[in-house]
Amino acid sequence: MTTPPHTADEGAELLPVATAARTRAALRTLVRPDRGLALTGIGVLVAATVIGLLVQPLLGRIVDIVADGRPAGDLTLPVVLLIAVAAVQGVTTTLGLTRVARLGETVLARLREQFVERALNLPADRLERAGSGDLTARVTGDVARVTEAVRSALPEMARSVLAIGLTLGALALLDVRFLLAALLAVPVQLLTARWYVRRAVTLYADQRVANGAQQQQLLETIGGAVTVRGHRLEERHTERGADRSRKAVDLTMRSVNLVLGFYGRLHIAEYIGLAAVLIAGFWLVRDGAVSIGTATAAALYFHSLFGPVNAALVLLDDAQSAAAGLARLVGVTDLAEQPEPEPGKPEAAGRPEAGEPEPAGKPEPGKPEPAGKPEPGKPEPAGKATPGKAVPASVPRQRVASPEAAVSVHAVSHAYGPGRPVLHEVSLTLAPGEHVALVGASGAGKSTLARIVAGVQQPTAGTVTGPTAGAVTAPAGPGGPSVVLVTQEVHVFTGTLADDLRLARPDATDDDLRAALATVDALDWAAALPDGLATVVGEGGHRLDAARAQQLALARLVLADPALAVLDEATAEAGSAGARALERSAEAALTGRTALVVAHRLTQAVAADRVVVLEAGRVVESGPHEMLRDADGPYAALWRAWSGSRAAPHP
Repeated sequence: MTTPPHTADEGAELLPVATAARTRAALRTLVRPDRGLALTGIGVLVAATVIGLLVQPLLGRIVDIVADGRPAGDLTLPVVLLIAVAAVQGVTTTLGLTRVARLGETVLARLREQFVERALNLPADRLERAGSGDLTARVTGDVARVTEAVRSALPEMARSVLAIGLTLGALALLDVRFLLAALLAVPVQLLTARWYVRRAVTLYADQRVANGAQQQQLLETIGGAVTVRGHRLEERHTERGADRSRKAVDLTMRSVNLVLGFYGRLHIAEYIGLAAVLIAGFWLVRDGAVSIGTATAAALYFHSLFGPVNAALVLLDDAQSAAAGLARLVGVTDLAEQPEPEPGKPEAAGRPEAGEPEPAGKPEPGKPEPAGKPEPGKPEPAGKATPGKAVPASVPRQRVASPEAAVSVHAVSHAYGPGRPVLHEVSLTLAPGEHVALVGASGAGKSTLARIVAGVQQPTAGTVTGPTAGAVTAPAGPGGPSVVLVTQEVHVFTGTLADDLRLARPDATDDDLRAALATVDALDWAAALPDGLATVVGEGGHRLDAARAQQLALARLVLADPALAVLDEATAEAGSAGARALERSAEAALTGRTALVVAHRLTQAVAADRVVVLEAGRVVESGPHEMLRDADGPYAALWRAWSGSRAAPHP
């Protein structure tokens, strides 16, 4: 369970934060695989603490020997035992803390891996609504807080809690009245802890949000520096950054004052407890109930609690900060962990309440849902959308099996927030092995539809049938993805060229890599690199230009061997000279598989089996290139504008 997402001052919908109960449950899940290590570490620390508790009685014994005027030789045994206790306690404490630290590092590594895995699976539009600053703050600041707590606070907290509990037990063994005197400090300490926790939780959470907003502003200003300067917005962005920085600083100063007040209250508790133990010792020694050495041991026991009690309470600062960070990390993992409906089992969307529109895509009574490939010359059904109204966001995506088509999109709508519809009840069918080109003006919704078909983005309404087993000529390789999306924004990871290629198929041999490169006409330049496949590419290595980076992405597609390939302007980065070569590489990579291509150049539409024209989020034409070119419709207008012809073709 997560709390509702925070909203930044610019209207960004921040990623959710997990509740305290959900955070504790997630922590238990993370620790569960290493329960043995946890129990062993705690057991060794208990033994080390018990051994350390022998110091105070031995010192009290020395006091009694001196007070009774005994020979100096009687001090030999207590002194030797003190040395032995120190040595054994040091060894066992080191072993216990080592195991606890190993447990913490293991859990931390598991948390990092889980967070990165889930964050990479977040819907693109969800990240866009939150802004990159929120996710960046969680990846950096929150992970750093949790890391610091695991590496320093966790071992110290474990040792402090054990020392407190066992020391109080030792006081009771000396005389229960010493324990009662020591407990006079507890109410002040508990009130202090309660006072601190009630203020720290919300304060640290607000501080994280403020830091995320500050990072978001810095990223936007630096990333868009050219635009900022071009529109003379430097002063406005500087003021906005200063406002967010002041807010973050103000929250930081409030946290500093909170910690100072926390320490002051702890000192009061120490003085109350120590005074009570000393007074109790005075009365008990005067009445002959205990010896001077026993009273000394009791005072030393309570004094030894200063360190553990203060450490435990002070570590509440780190614990609260780490808990706030952990809740933000768990909120992301929970958001990405929501299960997809099982194939063939649509999610139950429930009946809409009175006044709400019926979910898009639901057929009218007596009218079957459209399926299969449209008849030649007939456009895909586009449906209607109410002007000015956003598509309902409550309708989940449904995955259903379809033996008739590799991909079937029915009545899909999408909106990037209220009042920002992009697609309006789009229906589209791709037959097995068919290559379909999406064309249209900028902003028509081509990329959004491509990402929905690829499964990268969820529609706000409608149904999508994914690739089914045996529905394509070239099924996905063993363990490979059923859909691969290649966009014009290709990242070359730092590492060898072979490692970069094996991202698509880790078990690929060098021969497989060369074959994939040869398929997309990239083997010649790859072999000419200084170390061939072993050449380091990416940041700090051999830099690949845009066309070669795109060929690398297409080679990864070949290695992944998906059932469906979606290309979103994957050849747009090539210049005019290399455009045709890159298009040939794309055609070769798509051979034998179903493909949806967002066409940057209409030469890709000419090579496709079918062209689908999007206009304002609706399908307005669908058919082969030649037919649409001669139909004097929207595609013909696009073709004339692109090819430079001004002669209106006759229908």
